[in-house]
Parts: sequence; structure tokens; C-alpha cells
Amino acid sequence: MSSHENWASVFRTSTDYEADLVRDRLDDSGIPAVVLTQRDHAFNLTVGDLASVHVMVPPGQADRAASLLEEQLSDKELEAAALDADPDAPPANLPDQDSKLDSGHEHMDLGPPDEDGEDAADNSSA
Repeated sequence: MSSHENWASVFRTSTDYEADLVRDRLDDSGIPAVVLTQRDHAFNLTVGDLASVHVMVPPGQADRAASLLEEQLSDKELEAAALDADPDAPPANLPDQDSKLDSGHEHMDLGPPDEDGEDAADNSSA
């Protein structure tokens, strides 16, 4: 079972990059968030039920996240934030953590299967 079960959707879009931006804004504000994509990437659909991408937060953070996302920043505030950004700052998350944020999975192992032929993810539930 994923620890992100029962989280609330606070933003819905049809593009992964827009959901990533919203997730990053929430994360930067101290609100844990993950992207749950239901997009059918095989056919690159961007409309309808096969194109939903949700940004999910813990239920107790949903109201705070919705309020934050309703805030409109002025062009001056956006410019100041961009100019204050440190291009040499280390990444906020390790690559493994980013993959978990994008997928919502607790463990993602893209390596080769174990010698006995089972995936490491299969072994973790045993």
C-alpha cells in the first residue's frame, strides 16, 4: 500500500509539466505533494479522462494548499523571485526522491532483477 493513499487532489491538469510546477510550488511552501498521472502517454492524449494529472496532498494540508494555489503573484513578485533564485543551489531532492514524488510509490527499483528472477520490489513485500 502506498503512503499516499487517501491524499486529496488539489490541482488537476492535462499536462505533466504544469502539475510538476504546482507540486514544486507546494513543496517549496512546506506542503508535501505528489503528482498522480493518469495520462495515456502511449497515445499522448491531452483531453478527457485519459489525460488527468493530479497534484495530491495529505488531507490535513488540502485547505492550505488550495489557498496557496489561489494566491496571485504580481509580475514584480515573480521577477523578484526569479532574480533571487540561486542557479548554483543544490537540487531540493535526490533523484530517487524525485521519482517517488512523481510516482507516489514508496520504492522504485529500475535495476535488473535479482539472480533468482524476482524483482527487488517483489521481494520487499515478502
